[in-house]
Amino acid sequence: MISLEEARIRINRDLIVLPIVDVPIQSARDMVLAETVTATEAIPPFANTAMDGFAVRASDTKGATKDEPVALPVVATIPAGGIAPRALEMGEAMRIMTGAPIPEGADAIVMVELTRPAGFDVLVQAEVPEGNHVRPAGDDISAGTEVFHPGTVLTPGHLGVLASIGRETVKVYRRPRVGVMSTGDELVEGPEPLQPGQIRDSNRLTLLSMVAEAGFHPVDLGLIRDDEAAIRNALKRGVEQTDAVITSGGVSMGDFDLVKAVLTELGDFNWMQVAIKPAKPLAFGVMSNTPVFGLPGNPVSSMVSFELFARPALRRMMGRLDAERPTIKAIADEAIHRHPDGKTHFVRVVVTQQGDGAWHARSAGGQGSHQLRAMASANGLAILADGDGVEAGATINVLYLG
Repeated sequence: MISLEEARIRINRDLIVLPIVDVPIQSARDMVLAETVTATEAIPPFANTAMDGFAVRASDTKGATKDEPVALPVVATIPAGGIAPRALEMGEAMRIMTGAPIPEGADAIVMVELTRPAGFDVLVQAEVPEGNHVRPAGDDISAGTEVFHPGTVLTPGHLGVLASIGRETVKVYRRPRVGVMSTGDELVEGPEPLQPGQIRDSNRLTLLSMVAEAGFHPVDLGLIRDDEAAIRNALKRGVEQTDAVITSGGVSMGDFDLVKAVLTELGDFNWMQVAIKPAKPLAFGVMSNTPVFGLPGNPVSSMVSFELFARPALRRMMGRLDAERPTIKAIADEAIHRHPDGKTHFVRVVVTQQGDGAWHARSAGGQGSHQLRAMASANGLAILADGDGVEAGATINVLYLG
């Protein structure tokens, strides 16, 4: 057996970062920026008001109180998207809406709550300082500012900034297309009654969903029978259509593990027995410059293998610097026992954060590699080193899946 880290090293040495592409900003969410973005204009482009109210000269409000307000004639109204018809003169006010440009001559805004109407005048009931509720031009971004740098993962907020500075496209690392196939004569689809020896294929849908959740384009390569020609054709089709292929099943040590035989024929593959539980068997190699991950067929093993090996590798291919899931420290709310076997165990747990900020972990249920329900309930994998496990109250490391 080899260690988890050695398995990851073998995978990472054969990976390449995908090409840089220019995409519309509407399509760039969760993609990794491959250029420096510089603002060519100020945001906001003009001084504007942060409040509905009245544009004034601050000196005209001196001494104003609720009991002794200052009366100013209202000479214009400025809506958002409009401009003042002329400059504001001393002793005047202009009604102004949030976001509208500050008129020439004004240097402060009195919010509407501090005023009351009096015919064609407004009664200002509070003294305001110069600059009150005025958002200067360039208050958010100045022209020439380097806004974002390469390696930035584009969130909705980033996309909003790009739109605000007039960008329509952006250079990013291409999002990988990831093909997923299941293999095995025992697998069937649909609601029909199962025949003896049959089980329904859950791995393909699970893995396709995990691929999408991780930010990749999922490609369904289908359910493939235990036939060397069918597996060979499916793999060749997969590497032609995608940037990476994930297979489920057929990579163990059995006589009918045909995926292993076909991959050995078609590519340069590492066949690994990794010192972890679940997900001990793993295959990885390259076909026609396309990485192929051979994951075990047991449902939980397949999911854990994806989390530990495929997901971080594929995220590196799309330029992600945060390829790994975060590891948190949690307090075990119950004993988590295991037997010494030379492996690191990844125990399905539910982690919650308490009022004091501390994380707590408890078992999600059955820990067999076939017990998918517990994996569905888990939001973390407790990392237990070889030994007898831990007692309640111990601090453990948890790979956080939330």
